[in-house]
Amino acid sequence: MLPVDMERVLRFLVTILETPSPTGYHRDALVLVERELRSLAFPGLELHSTRKGALVAALPGAASDRPRALSAHVDTLGAMVREVKPNGRLLLTQLGGYAWNAVEGENVTVHCLRDDRRYRGTLQTVNPSVHTSREAGEGKREEERMEVRLDARTANKQDTLALGIDVGDVVSFDPRVEITDTGFVKSRHLDDKAGVAVLYGVLLTLQQQGLTLAQRTTLLFSNYEEVGHGAVGFPPDVAELLVVDMAASTTGEHQNSDEYSVG
Repeated sequence: MLPVDMERVLRFLVTILETPSPTGYHRDALVLVERELRSLAFPGLELHSTRKGALVAALPGAASDRPRALSAHVDTLGAMVREVKPNGRLLLTQLGGYAWNAVEGENVTVHCLRDDRRYRGTLQTVNPSVHTSREAGEGKREEERMEVRLDARTANKQDTLALGIDVGDVVSFDPRVEITDTGFVKSRHLDDKAGVAVLYGVLLTLQQQGLTLAQRTTLLFSNYEEVGHGAVGFPPDVAELLVVDMAASTTGEHQNSDEYSVG
């Protein structure tokens, strides 16, 4: 087994986890990945973007009769402003699929697409307090019953619109990255930024060891996986494809999987 510079890989992982990239809002994350790949100065590495904005890294190999490819995605779950409500709060629609209770109470950032302004807020139910409503515990966690309360003085729709926030703006959830003393990485969006870090670690290790790939190889960092159309942009002659993602390793009842294995 080749030695891996895990300190550097983890540093990369933390940085990309802390870079917001809900589906469609991928610019900053892919700029980061491209910069880090270029810094490796891997011999023969060529980088370009697809029409959809995905990043493609092409590496030479000793042969090219059966070219290989790997892929991981930088986009994450998130949300989009569906409506600025009469009370000034935000009704959201999901980017990707998840249970609302999984993000209830999370601190969020609203990314204004028109001028890059950012505002902080909290995603809550419309009745979040047990002191004022029974619905705090019993109410349904569904789109119409969730809202973002902004960390800004807004009392109505006009106040919020005046901040520059409007329908279509993107909302990212705080990742809350933590590396524990026992060696675990805790964070939102490990799907699939952990996979992106794996591909980075592969290139880093090859560069540090001065190794040449057996076959010409393409790495694709996709940006629309959470909405169902991720890895598009491979060379037409690719013979083998390995997708590094989290979906196959999710655990639950009736699943033949665990957190310590590769599916």
